[in-house]
Order: sequence, then structure tokens, then C-alpha cells
Amino acid sequence: MIDKRLVPYGGLKKEPFSGSHNGMRYYMNGDDGKSSTTFTVWVYPEPWCFEQTPDEDKESATFPLSDEGMDQAIVWLNERYEAEKERWGRSLQDMMHTIANSD
Repeated sequence: MIDKRLVPYGGLKKEPFSGSHNGMRYYMNGDDGKSSTTFTVWVYPEPWCFEQTPDEDKESATFPLSDEGMDQAIVWLNERYEAEKERWGRSLQDMMHTIANSD
């Protein structure tokens, strides 16, 4: 699903990183700015951005800000995707209806 080589985890101290996979959006952010030693990853359904998605629709986990921590985060993201494939698929379909109905 996500290639960790494409995630600038060292940069999470400065900037958040986000993306999506088949209806599941994800958002990663260092927990304490430039002195971060951990980062949090959230998953939530399409179509809205992190800030516009209600908190009750988000799930999160925290990991060490390290190569091993990024491995753990990628495993967690894959687990969350597999565990809720139907939810993510519905959100992707809903997103298409939202876009089609906005014309």
C-alpha cells in the first residue's frame, strides 16, 4: 500500500504528511515540533481533508520517530486498511457521488 521510502519521516518534525489509498486517507505529524521523538498517524475516510473530518471518524496510533517506528506505522496502516476495506470502499463511492452531485 504505502512505500515507506516515499514518506519523509525525518521531515515530520517540520511538516505533516498525508495521502490516501482506495478511500482511506492518512495523516502523519510529529508530536512535538522540532524536538519530536514520536509521531502520530491518523486514518479517516474520504473525501474531506484532515481538518474537515469529524474527530469521531478518525482513528490514530503513535509511533517512535525512527526507521523502526515508520515500519510499525506502515504495518498499522495496512492493518487498518485491511480491517475496514468495506468502510474505505464506501467512502470512495460516496466521494464520487459528492463530486458528481456538486456540478
